[in-house]
Amino acid sequence: MHDHPDHDHGAGHHHDHDHDHGAGYHHHDAGHHHDHDHDHGAGHHHHGAAHHHHGEWHRHDALERDAGRGKLLFLDCFSGTAGDMTIAALLDLGIPLAVVEEAVRALPLEGYRLVVDHAHRSSLVATTFDVQVDGRQPERTYGAIDAMLASAPLDEATRGLARRIFRRLGEAEARVHRMPLEEVHFHEVGAVDAIVDIVGAAACIAYLGADVVASPVPLGRGFVRARHGILPLPAPAAVTCLAGVPTYGVELEAELVTPTGAAILATAATRFERWPAFAPERIGLGAGKATFADRPNLLRVVLGTPTAREPAPTHVVLEANVDDLTGELAGHAIAALMAAGALDAWALPVTMKKGRPGLVVSALARRLDAAAVERAMLRETSTLGVRRTEVSRVELERVSIDVTTRFGLIPVKVSRGDSPDLEHAKPELDACVKAATEHGVPLRLVVEEAVAAYRAR
Repeated sequence: MHDHPDHDHGAGHHHDHDHDHGAGYHHHDAGHHHDHDHDHGAGHHHHGAAHHHHGEWHRHDALERDAGRGKLLFLDCFSGTAGDMTIAALLDLGIPLAVVEEAVRALPLEGYRLVVDHAHRSSLVATTFDVQVDGRQPERTYGAIDAMLASAPLDEATRGLARRIFRRLGEAEARVHRMPLEEVHFHEVGAVDAIVDIVGAAACIAYLGADVVASPVPLGRGFVRARHGILPLPAPAAVTCLAGVPTYGVELEAELVTPTGAAILATAATRFERWPAFAPERIGLGAGKATFADRPNLLRVVLGTPTAREPAPTHVVLEANVDDLTGELAGHAIAALMAAGALDAWALPVTMKKGRPGLVVSALARRLDAAAVERAMLRETSTLGVRRTEVSRVELERVSIDVTTRFGLIPVKVSRGDSPDLEHAKPELDACVKAATEHGVPLRLVVEEAVAAYRAR
C-alpha cells in the first residue's frame, strides 16, 4: 500500500521515526520496523516458524474454545483501536497465546517475532503484543495475501473472518489510491504486521465464538508523514474502513485508530452501542505504546452474558418488488447482491397490481454491509425503493473437516449446535464434482462416501 500511517502498532504507538509535530508520526509506508519499548521483562518471543520462547506469559484461568458461545464480547474503544491492541486485549481476556501462534504458524511467513509483555497505564496493568520483523520482507499484493489465506490450513471460521477483514482493508486502500483491489500492495514489514494482526485477531474471535459488539470509535486529529507526503488524521484508509461505524471526534492530536484496527473492528462487530445490556464476566486490557494526558491508552474487551430479553438486531433483510425482471436479469441481480456483501439473496414470484406477474427480490446482510447491498439492489433492478427490516440471527458453529475417501481427500462442511441433533454434515460440492469426474463415477457416490467417512470418524 502507499500513503498512510502504520496499520498495526496501536493507537498512538511509539515509532522509531521522526516526530514532526504533535502526534504526527513520520511513516515511510504501510507498517515499519519499530523500536518496541516494553515496560517490564523480556516478554514472550517467537522467531518466525521457530518460535523460541523467552520468559513466560500465560493466564491460569485460560478460556476454553467456544467459551463465548451465546455471550457478548464488547470492544470498549475509549482510546481507539489497533490490530496489536486487539490481540493484546483478547490475550489478556484469557484466550490462550497458542491460538495466535498456531494460526500464524499456518502461514508461509518467516523472519518475524511475536512479543507478548505487559505495561502500566494509569496504574492498570495491561497486555502488549508486538510483531517484530527481522530483515527484509517481500512486497505482497492484496491478491497474493488473499490467495495465501485461502490456501492456508486454517479453520474455516478463522479463514473466513481473516479474508473479510483483509478485503475491507484492501478495498479501503484501493479507494484511497484509485487502483484495482488485486494490485494494492503491502510493503515489506507492513504486510507481515497486518497479516499477523488480522489472522491472529480472527483466530481469537473465532476461538471465543461470542457475538462481537463495539462502542462508537473516537478519532483524533493532526497530520502524519507518509511515504509520499503529509496526510490528515485519522488516516484516509482508516476512515474508509470505518464506513457505517459510529465515530466521534476528540481533542487529541494523535492517531487513535489505525487502518488495521478499523478493519478488524468494522468487520467483526455486528453492532455498535455505548454499552450493551449484558452482565460482565471478565475483562481484558490491551495497551498501546503512547501515553495520553486525558485517558489511558487501552482497548478494553469485556465478555458477558446478554440480559436483554430480545436479541438486538444483527442483520437486515432488504426487499424490492419488480415486475419487469427477466430470469437472466434476476439471476444477475442475485449474483450482484452476493458480491456486494449479502449473506444470502433470493427472488420469489408474486402477483402484483392489475394481475401483473412480478418478483420480490430479497437479500440478507449484516447491518454494516446493508448500505452496499441496498445500493446494488437499486442499481441492478428497476425498483424505485428498497424495504429494510432489521432482524437477529441465530447461527450454528461451522467448521470444515477433511475426510479420506477412495476418491481422495474431500472437505466436509459441518455445522454444530449445543446438542448432537443439531449437527449437519455436507461435503464440498466442487471437490465432489472434481473427484467424480476424475474417477468416472456418479457424483452421488462421492457425496455418500464422504458423508459416511465423516460419520465414521
